[in-house]
Amino acid sequence: MTELYERYKNLLFRLAYQLTGSVSDAEDAVQDVFIKLQRVEPERLQEPKAYLCKMMTNHCYDLLKSARKRREQYIGPWLPEPLQLTADDGFEAVVRGDLLSYAMLALLERLSQAERAVFVLREALSFDYAAIAEMTGKSEMNCRKLLSRARGKMGVTEQELAGAGAVSDEWAQQFLSALSEGKVDTVLSMLASDAVLLSDGGGKVSAAIRPIQTSEHVARFLLGVIRKASEGEGGRFDIKITQLNGQTAIMFKQQERVTSAVFLHIKKGLLQNIYIIRNPDKLERMN
Repeated sequence: MTELYERYKNLLFRLAYQLTGSVSDAEDAVQDVFIKLQRVEPERLQEPKAYLCKMMTNHCYDLLKSARKRREQYIGPWLPEPLQLTADDGFEAVVRGDLLSYAMLALLERLSQAERAVFVLREALSFDYAAIAEMTGKSEMNCRKLLSRARGKMGVTEQELAGAGAVSDEWAQQFLSALSEGKVDTVLSMLASDAVLLSDGGGKVSAAIRPIQTSEHVARFLLGVIRKASEGEGGRFDIKITQLNGQTAIMFKQQERVTSAVFLHIKKGLLQNIYIIRNPDKLERMN
């Protein structure tokens, strides 16, 4: 049991996190699956990787059913919990290239449970269709159809699946500098005309309860955010470039506590999507 745990805990964590969008749910799911595994007959573990992933997929189906109901009552947009890993987490092998981009995680919310499972197993973890069919209890043909349907709902290209869209530290710094210096024309030139900003406060802190659309509205909102941060009621904000979910992100801190995590997603060289996580429950692990 210890050997199986050490060998597969990171894989199962990645699967659970990308299926649920929650770090805490993913960590709990890994523990729950290994507790259940102790009651499994040893002869059923001839292919432990596939068997464990099937157990995790089924476990996450149950989590997603209850999560759907909670998210229907959620105040404002619901965004996945940011993932910050250190060597002390026990899941430190989850690094760049092992996770879907944050933008992909946000788009997964458009999918059914079956579509999400097939997409993650195929695109994030690179399982073949025979293995996915075994894990999900569906035919290979059905899995192919589910993947095609999932891609259509998410509207992603092959380039985006290959990791395109993440910004560099330099790009993020240039954007931050333009905002901080109030260079409206520069900010607008870096935004796609149909840019969209989502802000997740969960009703616990101030946040936009509806998506903000078009470059003009997004620019106005962000310039206001930076202005308030510089005024710093309750203490000045520190704004820095960091690594979250294996990609460049922006972190706001006040009095040594993380208050916001921001992800930027570009398309054809322009900023297309901005995701701002402000719900303190989703930032607590960083503090």
